[in-house]
Amino acid sequence: MDLLKENVKNIYFKYLAAAFGSTLISSIYGIVDMAMVGQYQGPNGSAALAVVAPVWNIIYSLGLLTGIGGSVLFSAARGENKKRKADEYFTVATIGTCLFALASWLVILFFDTQMLRLFGAEETLLPLAKSYLLPIKFAVPLFLFSQMLAAFLRNDKRPGLATAAVLAGGIFNVIGDYVFIFPMDMGIFGAGLATAIGALITFLVMLSHFFYAGNTLRFTRPRLVQVKLKQILVIGLSTFFIDVAMGILTMLFNRQIIKYLGTDALAVYGVIVNISTFVQCCAYSVGQAAQPIISLNFGAGKWDRIRGTLKYALCSAAFFSLLWTFLIFAFPNGFIHIFMAPTPEIYRIAPFIMRCYGISFLLLPLNIFSTYYFQSLMKPVAAFAVSVARGLLISGTLIYLLPLLSGADSIWLAMPVTELAVAAVVAYLIFKYTRQMAKEEASI
Repeated sequence: MDLLKENVKNIYFKYLAAAFGSTLISSIYGIVDMAMVGQYQGPNGSAALAVVAPVWNIIYSLGLLTGIGGSVLFSAARGENKKRKADEYFTVATIGTCLFALASWLVILFFDTQMLRLFGAEETLLPLAKSYLLPIKFAVPLFLFSQMLAAFLRNDKRPGLATAAVLAGGIFNVIGDYVFIFPMDMGIFGAGLATAIGALITFLVMLSHFFYAGNTLRFTRPRLVQVKLKQILVIGLSTFFIDVAMGILTMLFNRQIIKYLGTDALAVYGVIVNISTFVQCCAYSVGQAAQPIISLNFGAGKWDRIRGTLKYALCSAAFFSLLWTFLIFAFPNGFIHIFMAPTPEIYRIAPFIMRCYGISFLLLPLNIFSTYYFQSLMKPVAAFAVSVARGLLISGTLIYLLPLLSGADSIWLAMPVTELAVAAVVAYLIFKYTRQMAKEEASI
């Protein structure tokens, strides 16, 4: 596919299909774990996985930091016909991933108890959370490298391979979860083991790209490594913050829910985390499909193709927004039944909680897509500002203030209010930057 010449609509939807498949299957790791562990161990199992959820956010965010940041600069350099510079960005992104993988690996390996307590584990949930995390400890680098490589594969015209790799690992994870948890009676430990092995399969399939004749990813001796790593981190910071902030928010929610509402509400929130992860993956697919096209055409100065890509991306984001909002409102207890063996009390409280929180799904895809759009236009400050406001500044403040001001149940409105406030700014910035492109095009 020629991203500079072929029909924008055809290219975008081919990339969207591949990116959607990849992100969809990625979310299966957590969703299948939650569903089967919830059925095997009940609400406590679901609550334990809610405690572990921030670990995934941290791991994935570090892989996206170097993957998205590096691949944006890689494609922009390719658009400018600067192949060596593009190779240097790939090499430096790999070096950065190695450093982050080592650091996160050591933290999770040696400080798991302290970390899980920080994320909201108490005496009942801590043993379950540690049992799930035990096999995953030894596979931490695989998750980071898979995220990084997936971003570069999309930018090297192999989005299908990224999808196939995640599909292979995801299929094993589904089968392994069932076999390890139920017939082999491993419980929550078996879910962690299946996830770790699935990650290894995904990583190995992605490595096959380097034996492909059309592979253009090349390692080279980079110049100004620190400068290029800083550029990668600046560009990738907003995407990194989306995921790491979700981990921080999950931790804040966990602690506030335990304080004000109890374990049953936390179990329901564990289901919401998984559904929200699914919605975020849909939003990621919109951004990841658009990013290679926009980055390459930005480097080449082809503004009309960027605007065309933006149009299709916004339509895709709107579709996912309406779909998930409808599903969460129509079938709240249906999701609960999928993810755990619920008690009557869970069935009673779940619809209100899930519908309140689910309002945020109307604007979540737009806000997440905007960070990819701003990154691709080399507007890292705007992308980061959106990520911080949405992921911590507004949302974190509301999580703490709403229960104090309006009662415990108002905590579920923290994310809808946050998404609305951020969407207003996002709409303004998208209009502003798109209008600037039109002016630049007219001046040429």
